[in-house]
Amino acid sequence: MNQTFNAIKLNELDNVAVVLKNVEPGQLLTIKGFNEKILVMKNIPYGHKVATSHIRNNERIIKYGECMGISTAEILPGYHVHVFNVRGLKEEERYVNNEEHISTQ
Repeated sequence: MNQTFNAIKLNELDNVAVVLKNVEPGQLLTIKGFNEKILVMKNIPYGHKVATSHIRNNERIIKYGECMGISTAEILPGYHVHVFNVRGLKEEERYVNNEEHISTQ
């Protein structure tokens, strides 16, 4: 059976997925890599992130198994995750499990 995916998640720790096309409220996302479906709650442009689980204020945003920011507000599943509700990491927040995460840039 051929299944169409409209979002991708690469790591079981991820609390976001990346949408593979523009999506609108009411659409059901089928996430490649995991047997998950998420109902979209807000417009989300191609290439942006969608919350796949409840993310509390000041919680780590995990994408591809790595912390890529900290939430600045509560984010419910199906909502857009972007610069308006995520901040960058401070130096002391760059350490997870006693490992340094080094930028590739």
